[in-house]
Amino acid sequence: MALNLDVIGKKMDPVAFRYDEDRVILYALGIGAGVHELDFVYEKNLKVFPTFAVVPLISVLMPFISAARINLYALLHGEQKIVLHKPIPTSGTIYTTAVCESIFDKGDKGAVVNVGLDTRDDAGELIFENKTVLVDRSAGNFGGDHGPKGQKLDPPVGVSPNFRVEQAIPHNQAALYRLSGDKNPLHIDPAFAVKGGFDRPILHGLCSFGYAGRAILASACQGDPARLKSFAVRFMNVVYPGDTLITEGWKLDSGDYVVCTSKRDGKIVLGNALAVMNE
Repeated sequence: MALNLDVIGKKMDPVAFRYDEDRVILYALGIGAGVHELDFVYEKNLKVFPTFAVVPLISVLMPFISAARINLYALLHGEQKIVLHKPIPTSGTIYTTAVCESIFDKGDKGAVVNVGLDTRDDAGELIFENKTVLVDRSAGNFGGDHGPKGQKLDPPVGVSPNFRVEQAIPHNQAALYRLSGDKNPLHIDPAFAVKGGFDRPILHGLCSFGYAGRAILASACQGDPARLKSFAVRFMNVVYPGDTLITEGWKLDSGDYVVCTSKRDGKIVLGNALAVMNE
């Protein structure tokens, strides 16, 4: 079934997402936080990881994926960006509105779907934004605009990183992370994973995103969520539970960081990554 190009430019109705402190803590555990990051896993003086901004996405993106007729078996998460406008509340009801900004035809590589999402509080104030890039590997060659060439952002050659963080991924991490709302069977069901072209269930890309966000927060933000303005990545390789992630950051003259997350075998997992700091 062909993509529904009529979704381009159409704003979806706001979707409410109600959560409490337990949901915030469960997410923190889902991205590997423990008692050494007490303010993120204990309701006393609770803080919210900035990457929690991706949690409401599932309830919004699944109806969009259906409306756009994206093939779930051929779906890849291409890129993700969060932009924080104010600290994320530890509980409450927030409202997310999505709009399909563009769909580009990448030929045999598939179709690239760009979705922008704004999340606001009860007063209508903007809390954070998400920019999500989805790739339907089965939907290319539909005769559409090829779109711009993606910008490349690499770490500086021959320069040691300002920080380096190793994080071992427990074998049950995908089973834990899915409780934050992303229950795609690709991450838990071996038979479904094989249908998707993988040997076994893979870790959620947004779980890897959260692990990298934790590394940045600890190493570049002194544990203060308010220090991070935005974080953008390109998903480049899959991660399996049991792998070890290595996140490195190079500080720019602006005070921002070029970031790269790889596995022990050297394969880059999150590339083209930039963490922008608040002044």
